[in-house]
Amino acid sequence: MTSTADRSAVTAVTKAAVNAESGIARVNGIALNGPREMLAAGELRQRACSELLRQAARSAGLLDSGDAPPIDGVISEAAAAAIERLLEQKLVQPEPSDEACRRHYAAHEANYRNAERVRVRHILFAVTPRVNVAALRKRAEATLLEVRCHDGRTEDIFAKVAGELSNCPSGAGGGHLDWLSAGDCAPEFARELFGHSEVGVLPRLVQSRFGLHVVEVLEREPGSAPAFDSVRGAVAVSLRRQFFVTALQQYLKLLAGKAAIEGVELDAADTPLVH
Repeated sequence: MTSTADRSAVTAVTKAAVNAESGIARVNGIALNGPREMLAAGELRQRACSELLRQAARSAGLLDSGDAPPIDGVISEAAAAAIERLLEQKLVQPEPSDEACRRHYAAHEANYRNAERVRVRHILFAVTPRVNVAALRKRAEATLLEVRCHDGRTEDIFAKVAGELSNCPSGAGGGHLDWLSAGDCAPEFARELFGHSEVGVLPRLVQSRFGLHVVEVLEREPGSAPAFDSVRGAVAVSLRRQFFVTALQQYLKLLAGKAAIEGVELDAADTPLVH
């Protein structure tokens, strides 16, 4: 079965507006938009592609000839099911070979790497609506200097200061945030933590949407590439998706080449990648 995500890969929307004064777009006489309906160019193309497939399903006997044209671009449930069956019949989707999977993995290894992780603790100086940011920054900078001066000593000044000053609940536990990956953090916080080699108290304040942070990196685990055999299934899924998208694009071009299309630009093709 093909997925909605797979089909949507060929209908990326651009934002160039279609002016209502340009008239109504049609596929084989079926209107895609109303006379006063403003559509982005990409949405209009998406409607055109859906209508091409709906009409092809009807021509293949998979959809009742009385199926009504879409309203506001929304096809019927029967049409959606018929299009699904049509694509299963028409699209060539070869099973990825082991060699193809290995080539894809070698070329896109970064997509399958285990994420880098860091074990950190912090002291948060939260920025709130009434806070004096300049004064807050001075306090945060003084705290940074204090904990850096004691970094590596037996007495855990960082934990003590976190318990006294941090505006984060983690302060009660010495500021510990445990192990984090980039997806666990606000992007601006993650940029300061990941892709670096620093261990210890960072020599700068880290600013995020939550405020100013004094951060200590306790440990780092670099990302690692898993063995091919452990991700072979995921690689095959990616290749099947690529095969589907390529075949669907070519099929739509073939349908467009045989259709009377007005008011919307679609690529056309003479040579199919379909049965």
